[in-house]
Amino acid sequence: MKKNMDVEWGYSGDRGPEHWAELCDWFAKGAAFSLQSPIQLTTCEETGESSETLSFHYERQRFTDKEFKNTIHLVPYDQFSYIEFKDQKFYLTDIHFHMPSEHLINGKQEDIEFHFVHMNAKKENLVVGVMYHLATGEGWLYDRENGDSWDVEKHEHWTNPIVLFPEQKSHYHYVGSLTTPPTSGPIQWFVMDQIQKLNKDFLIPFKGQYAQPNNRPIQPLKNREINYYTEANQ
Repeated sequence: MKKNMDVEWGYSGDRGPEHWAELCDWFAKGAAFSLQSPIQLTTCEETGESSETLSFHYERQRFTDKEFKNTIHLVPYDQFSYIEFKDQKFYLTDIHFHMPSEHLINGKQEDIEFHFVHMNAKKENLVVGVMYHLATGEGWLYDRENGDSWDVEKHEHWTNPIVLFPEQKSHYHYVGSLTTPPTSGPIQWFVMDQIQKLNKDFLIPFKGQYAQPNNRPIQPLKNREINYYTEANQ
């Protein structure tokens, strides 16, 4: 059985999203999970129990950048930063982005969506999505005053990932899948509903060959439960 990294796939043509499940047995098995991501999200009244909220425990740490799986990934050298959910710690393992956004909120697609991928001791994934509007001359780029540093030539970066999050962490929560092959699940998905501004200059060094859209199309909702929370603990 071929693995993800051994099988060429993309976002158009005969290796695009509608054909991923045909490319190898592993992809087909992942696609068999019925609750696929991304999905459309709609603002609603707050739902669910307070115990469902997230507790962020991020800290400044070192990352490297890598190009694979049709996007740029920021990978931490150490597992320091984590999210606590239902008394379990999910450690940050990867940050990557999709252009345009994969999730839609109230029918609107944003310029870019960052995915913060976490894993617990049981190798279960939790992913947080944060969307941004790309701006010129404004928006978050990197702030020398908060200790961030970005060295593209050495592929070494220091940041606290929390600076990429909105102050108000109202969010949606649902069970879905990975949005890239093998699109397996279940994945605990949390999508922030506050849209940030990101200075488009930030992407210039990282974008490289990935100038083409790399978003998976919206998947059927299939009557799954979606919870909405107006604020998350930090």
